[in-house]
Amino acid sequence: MYLGEVKHILGAVLGLGQRSAEFDADTPLLGEVPELDSQAVVVLITALEEQFGIEVHDDEIGAATFATVGSLARFVEAKLA
Repeated sequence: MYLGEVKHILGAVLGLGQRSAEFDADTPLLGEVPELDSQAVVVLITALEEQFGIEVHDDEIGAATFATVGSLARFVEAKLA
C-alpha cells in the first residue's frame, strides 16, 4: 500500500509538518483535517498525479476517495494497478 507516500504528500501539501506522520489508514480526511478544503484537494490531486504518474479524472473525485488516508492510498494503488 502507498500509505507512507500519501501521508508524506498530505503533510507537504497541507503544511502539516510532523502531524501527518501520526496519521494512519483510518484517519478521516473530510471534516477532520480543516486544511483539506476544495482548493487543497486540487493541489493534493496534482501532487498525487506528479508523484505517482497517474491521471485523476473529475468523476473519480468524491467523498469515498477522500474519506480517510487509507481510502486515498487505496485509490492511488488502484490507479497504479
